[in-house]
Amino acid sequence: MNARKPSLRVGIVAGEASGDTLGAALIAALRARVPDVQVFGVAGPKMLAAGCEGWASSDELAVMGIVEVLSHLPRLLRLRRSLVRRFVQAAPDVFVGIDAPEFNLGLAKRLKSAGVRTVQYVSPQVWAWRQGRVRTIGNACDLVLCLLPFETEFYERHHVRAEFVGHPLADQIPLDVDRAGARRALGIEPDATVIALLPGSRLGEVERLGGDFLSAAAWIASRKPGVRFLAPMASPRVRDAFERQMANPSLAPSPALPIPPIDVLDGQAHRALAAADGVIVASGTATLETLLSGRPMVVAYRLGAVTAFLLKRFGLVKVPYFSQPNLLLGRRRVPEFFQNEVSGPALGEALLAQIGNPAEVAQLQAEFRAVHETLRRGGAERAADAILEYAGVKGAA
Repeated sequence: MNARKPSLRVGIVAGEASGDTLGAALIAALRARVPDVQVFGVAGPKMLAAGCEGWASSDELAVMGIVEVLSHLPRLLRLRRSLVRRFVQAAPDVFVGIDAPEFNLGLAKRLKSAGVRTVQYVSPQVWAWRQGRVRTIGNACDLVLCLLPFETEFYERHHVRAEFVGHPLADQIPLDVDRAGARRALGIEPDATVIALLPGSRLGEVERLGGDFLSAAAWIASRKPGVRFLAPMASPRVRDAFERQMANPSLAPSPALPIPPIDVLDGQAHRALAAADGVIVASGTATLETLLSGRPMVVAYRLGAVTAFLLKRFGLVKVPYFSQPNLLLGRRRVPEFFQNEVSGPALGEALLAQIGNPAEVAQLQAEFRAVHETLRRGGAERAADAILEYAGVKGAA
């Protein structure tokens, strides 16, 4: 006797650590509604633990930048061709691309042309730069699930079906984080000043920013002795790269300003952010985690020089700031540094100025909390419901 076909079969491709987190929450929400759901595709460790059948690792998509991706292009194109064949053969009820738009949109377009329903979970920042991509998104995806509230208006103007579902991180991180409990778990004194360093989840980000983050730590330590530094790392590869930088004395601002002791953690970003008084963070999902944790921050972003030149030369950037906190608040509320603006002293000075102003910290935390409440919508559950409705499957929840 043949085994009964699952009620719902979902093909999925998630890019890097943040996509893995979103994918795991989505799989859990789908399984709560359709217990026999079958999920397969490109996944990270959290998605695998949630029951996804892994065809490739999400780390394979952790590439950023226009020019930087070129060296990886042959490998990525081979992977995409292989996935097209496997997904078409597997015939899922719906394909869900999580983040990684440069990879997923091309894959979704091919699957849509083969008759597969397609969903993009996490909108590309198309409203911010390269706005012409909205046509590509509309041609590739039947539905876009947006994490940020202002994104749906952009899609409506371009007649692309989109739905705001909220951000699962806003549900996972409590409105009032347990600072004292986080410090106890990390062995940190209650009255210590703690700075968290998050130089990125991608290897390229850490290679471009890690040295400046370490220089910032040295600058801060020289002006505020006794500061504790935490550096949660997204993966073993990223940790290895960062620890190599820590061991490189040339990255210190000067022999008189050595790199201070830094507690490097495997994962534990939420705990490190909860314990911190301030954060130096690479632009990306980690800035949203920092906002949701209610922590003052300084944001850094550095692309390869050629990519940055192309973005500026051809006017591809359409917003006055790039970090998610400033985009969500609609104005520049946290310091952000781009390309050559990034330096250890600049980052360190900006962060110390923030955390040294208690009234400013309190105001910032109130504004961050309001954003947190807006994004706290049961994001994974809403995303699962939208996917089930689109796929025509009735869920149990």
